Amino acid sequence: MTPEKVFQILILLYTVSNMASIGLELNSRETLKSLRSPRLVALTLLWGWVVGPAFAVLLTKVIPLAEPHALGLLIFSLAPVAPMLSLLARKARSDMDFTAALIPLAMLATVVLLPVMAPWLMPGVTLNIWALAKPLLVLVLLPLVVCAGLKAYATPAAEKLAPGVKRLAGISTLLCLGFVVVFNFQDILRTVGSYAIGAEALLLLAIALVSYRFGFGLKQRQRSAMALAMATRNGAPMLAVFTAFPDQDPRMLMMFLLSGPVPAIVAFPLARFFASRAAKTGDGGATGLSLQSAN
Repeated sequence: MTPEKVFQILILLYTVSNMASIGLELNSRETLKSLRSPRLVALTLLWGWVVGPAFAVLLTKVIPLAEPHALGLLIFSLAPVAPMLSLLARKARSDMDFTAALIPLAMLATVVLLPVMAPWLMPGVTLNIWALAKPLLVLVLLPLVVCAGLKAYATPAAEKLAPGVKRLAGISTLLCLGFVVVFNFQDILRTVGSYAIGAEALLLLAIALVSYRFGFGLKQRQRSAMALAMATRNGAPMLAVFTAFPDQDPRMLMMFLLSGPVPAIVAFPLARFFASRAAKTGDGGATGLSLQSAN
């Protein structure tokens, strides 16, 4: 079996197990609430799939990135909101109901909008919308929906499965990273020595601060949840889409693998800052703000 085939299997295992793990922890009630909040939906779409990609396009124009890094940054901009958002939101004293609604909403929006917007952002690259959408539907949406349904209608079974699936997700993540380090070490060094990491960090910091500053009526703890959501990235959809690219350049892959460490470096200091602001504003309890106030 070739290394490329092994890596494809690892990507499949990583993506499915991570999405299944999220699905087993989803609260279907909060998901439905999120879809009934026009302001939450509108702002998530605005920051995640209008302003964020616009910033990314601007960065590719002003920063001398290699083409695979630039293309990777554009895909990177189309997959906001990582599963670690809940941890960050607790540290930031954010509204946890608002946070719980953001995660599934962003997952659904990514599946729909990433394959539609990617070809539009990359006019010089031959991309087929269905080729991009298919791995997202099969590897991201399907395990997410199936496991969320299991959590809603067979909660005891879901609770028994969750620890094992979460462990598998962690193991598959480590295997993917280890494989990439072993077989693409030179590409990693070249990425570290380029502008790629700085471009990702700058994109995340810019969109987080802008979404926090312009809350359009959101309270402080809701604005901090939104900003942290935009400061994180979901690597699973990026890797799923990577399998559909005709030219699978390792430098583009590096941009997707950085979706873990770079957002963490940016988002954890932001969470501490937002926590200090929450203490000063006294804007309700950490879970005291309902989605109704965001309508």
